[in-house]
Amino acid sequence: MNKLHAMSTFVHICDYGSLTKAADAMNTSLPTVVRTLAALEAHLDTRLLNRTTRKITLTEEGKTYLQRCRGILMDIDEAELELSAQQSKPSGKLTVTASVNFGNQHISPLVNQFLKRHEQIKIDLLLMDKNINLVEEGIDVAIRIGPLSDSSMVAKTVGHVRRVTCATPKFLNAHPAIKHPKDLLKLPCVRFSPLSHGGNWNFYEGKKVHSIAIDGPLYCTQVSSMRQAVLDDIGLGIFLSYQVDAQISSGELQTVLVDYEPAPLPVSVVYSHAKLMSTRVRTFVDWITLKLREQMREP
Repeated sequence: MNKLHAMSTFVHICDYGSLTKAADAMNTSLPTVVRTLAALEAHLDTRLLNRTTRKITLTEEGKTYLQRCRGILMDIDEAELELSAQQSKPSGKLTVTASVNFGNQHISPLVNQFLKRHEQIKIDLLLMDKNINLVEEGIDVAIRIGPLSDSSMVAKTVGHVRRVTCATPKFLNAHPAIKHPKDLLKLPCVRFSPLSHGGNWNFYEGKKVHSIAIDGPLYCTQVSSMRQAVLDDIGLGIFLSYQVDAQISSGELQTVLVDYEPAPLPVSVVYSHAKLMSTRVRTFVDWITLKLREQMREP
């Protein structure tokens, strides 16, 4: 058994939440993934995953082993990237795009780190909240949130973001407990166009969709204004998780209706087909993929 390959297979299964999706991501067959996982568990004499027809969950031993596997594989990736950087020095200009808020929070700092490592590269960083055609606009790399619709592009998934509903503890304590999406009908909400569906917020209970017509005193087109309004107790808000991670961690905001959240959205590094990649694009894609996976690693 190739231990590193088995570790990589195990991590892919955990990242994609499915043996079938892991097989697709690794460009191999489902039986191969099943055999590799079985051989790894037999070698360790430990069950790593509990598998049913509906979902896969980590055992306690699996959680510990997953963290160690990630660390080992990332160390190997980092070593290979460093060696590659020593053997060739990429140069020239890159054009990179991302959404405004995610770009400011995650991509801009990483771009600055990359530029310090590669002094012969220049980067045009375009932060905008619209998806543009990468080829037509001359974009080398994009960081996208959500499923990829253009089959001519390659996407490397680096993590996932949730769509969370939250408010301040003060607001929640002043109103009846929120146990079901329909409870929002009685409460003020801060409306935000990108995450609303015609004025509705959608929640999910299995295959059933609860489309709630929310209302409130404020409508926002910018995340920062909406977040501040929620912090000021104007109402509840719905956000992508990275937009309020700091406030949730500090206790300024609390999430509700977690069991009714839609499926998490993938965050991907997107670029044109690998055969067309220059050395500078390949170097940037490999590096930022590694760094984003480290940042967005789920506990």
